[in-house]
Amino acid sequence: MKRETKIEDLVGLGHTKLGFFKEVQIKIGELRAFNLELETKRQEIQSILDGITDIVADVSLDFRIRTVNQSFFKLFPIANPRNSFCYRTFRNRSRPCRDCPLLEAQRTNRPCRQTVILPLLGKNHQFEITASPLRNAQGSPISILIVKRDVTLEKEYQAKYYHAEKMATIGLLAAGVAHEINNPLAAISGFAEGLKRRLPRLQAALAERDDFQDLAVDFEEYVATILNECNRCRDIVQGLLTFSPRQNAEYARVDLNQLVEDVLKLLQHKLRRYPPDSIRLALAASSPEARGVAPELKQVVLNLVLNGLDAIRDGGQITLLSAQNGEQEVVLHVVDTGCGIAPEHMAKLFEPFFTTKPVGQGTGVGLSTCYNIIRQHDGEIQVASKLGRGSTFSVRLPRYR
Repeated sequence: MKRETKIEDLVGLGHTKLGFFKEVQIKIGELRAFNLELETKRQEIQSILDGITDIVADVSLDFRIRTVNQSFFKLFPIANPRNSFCYRTFRNRSRPCRDCPLLEAQRTNRPCRQTVILPLLGKNHQFEITASPLRNAQGSPISILIVKRDVTLEKEYQAKYYHAEKMATIGLLAAGVAHEINNPLAAISGFAEGLKRRLPRLQAALAERDDFQDLAVDFEEYVATILNECNRCRDIVQGLLTFSPRQNAEYARVDLNQLVEDVLKLLQHKLRRYPPDSIRLALAASSPEARGVAPELKQVVLNLVLNGLDAIRDGGQITLLSAQNGEQEVVLHVVDTGCGIAPEHMAKLFEPFFTTKPVGQGTGVGLSTCYNIIRQHDGEIQVASKLGRGSTFSVRLPRYR
């Protein structure tokens, strides 16, 4: 039987092996070039991910982190998060979260969004999380791309903007109400003053009648009460008028240190009821100079010190600190070691007519007036407090130039 002729019979076995090895070398070179191209693309993609300020993580369907970008390490101090469980890394849990966006994205094969609050580095951070499925050629999810955007500052500024808008609306309303109240209030106060001037004549006419002596005393007490309450209403109305837009405000150089000393002189009669060391000054050596309206800023400091005195009624100390904060602003801190403010009251602190004082001891317009004055000065007032440990009010104002 005739044997089939093969290529080795024609060119020789050695020559065939040589050709095979050359072909293998060519394939190896192509594979190396392809791998180099893949590595270059991988590095490009990683560079793109690292350039994103949001936290980006590729998570497998069994909750294991495959890769992260550089923004991850700014908030999560983990050297190598690869292959760790996402719920343990992000939320310090031992099992997947009940409302996990990864599960929802895997189930629906569509992007899932949610907002969560996570405690990180001693502060609550608010994140907007987007979980997007990465699909294979058949369209099935093979992993989930998690994008966490820290919107804490954005939400804080948004809340401040809404608060400013609300205060502006309240200002227009308060101005109208204050002017309307002033008219009948002036009439009541005027007639009460008229009755007070006529009281001596009434007392003289009733002096001969023993059965009318009590009546004269009652008249004097009632008139005094009416005048006191009219004066109190006048102060409230004046406070409301600070919410209305100012006309022709003249800004000038204001020495914060001198402003504090002037306020303390006004409070000398009240400070006599407190221990000598109740007020401590830590004012800057070089007087910080603010751009503002001195009488209005004096009203702010007066309100803050009076609030501090109420807070340390049962013991404590108030410290006033002034400083220049950079080239653009000056700051005044009013720190007390008093009773502090409950967390549920912090959000309402600068709202008009909100007060934690007992009925009859506070009108609730002091801090809201401070807020409005500082806002009109293009400044900022902030508060930090711990219940039972005290509060710190910080007033930041533009520096005078």
